[in-house]
Amino acid sequence: MPQDDRTAPRPARRDTLRFLTATGAALAAAPLARAQTAPATPATPAAASGAMAMNGSGFYRQKIGDMTLTTVSDGTAALAAVLPTWGANPDRQAEFAATLAEYSVAATNTVNHFNPVLLEIGGKRILIDTGRGGANGQLVANLRRAGIEPDTISVVFITHGHGDHIGGLTTNGKPTFANAQHMINEAEFNFWVTQANPNDAVKNNLIGLKDKFKLLKSGEEIVPGVLTVATPGHTANHHSVLAQSGGQSALILGDAGGHFLISLKHEGAYVGFDTDGAQAARTRQEIFARITDGKLWVSGYHFPFPAIGHMRRLAPGSFEYEPTLWNWS
Repeated sequence: MPQDDRTAPRPARRDTLRFLTATGAALAAAPLARAQTAPATPATPAAASGAMAMNGSGFYRQKIGDMTLTTVSDGTAALAAVLPTWGANPDRQAEFAATLAEYSVAATNTVNHFNPVLLEIGGKRILIDTGRGGANGQLVANLRRAGIEPDTISVVFITHGHGDHIGGLTTNGKPTFANAQHMINEAEFNFWVTQANPNDAVKNNLIGLKDKFKLLKSGEEIVPGVLTVATPGHTANHHSVLAQSGGQSALILGDAGGHFLISLKHEGAYVGFDTDGAQAARTRQEIFARITDGKLWVSGYHFPFPAIGHMRRLAPGSFEYEPTLWNWS
């Protein structure tokens, strides 16, 4: 990190974060809202007109090296209150609430974002997580708005077995991405499919598709230039994805990122649905330092759409998310 970044006045950087977050939300809000409120309306693929679709209608395309990373919204869900779900430490609620207020981030009556990621690299299309599926899922509609049909996906990688990440693997009992090789970490897969009473999402999307899955070890390659990264804590065997191309890198966090503000700024903060809060907090410190020191691009599954940007270090153990400057193309 350049010295001038480290010593820049914090209020100015905080105001910049507010502006960028608000601007990106405002630019994306209208088309994204239409996408969420009209799921039955067929999406018009960009390919039909022979033109590349403009960012904003439920997806955001970012060139990184020689690859293209596209965040594809699966929509949002109403969130009555950020706390204590997104900052669950019982003795730190006032501290977390003060941070939300400092950054002018709504603490109540807000939304939770769901952002799968599509990587296009080396002639392959790799989809990372599949959203909620069912009536609420917007992934397929928004892929089509970006000009991408489900049957053109080469690989689907699942970061972990929670329902909002695996729910879109099937549609009406059939594989949504029929031509894709499905992949997941071996230990993560085995944990879920051996449950005595698995939930419906697991039964329908993991157990039901078990013959389509290739099980990977930590650090194993998904395709050339794209590797799995062990990021335990949210689940015991959660895995993020590191993609490298043209001298640049991106870390797709899945749920290892936690909350875009509280989890970064407050060392030791954990999320209510982390399996092991203490381990998840340690993992976040490690990966945030890696992202910052390596100047990696980053995408967080529950970060505000378009959920792509960088991070900076505020102080030892404290980080800040910097959303990308919006680009329409």
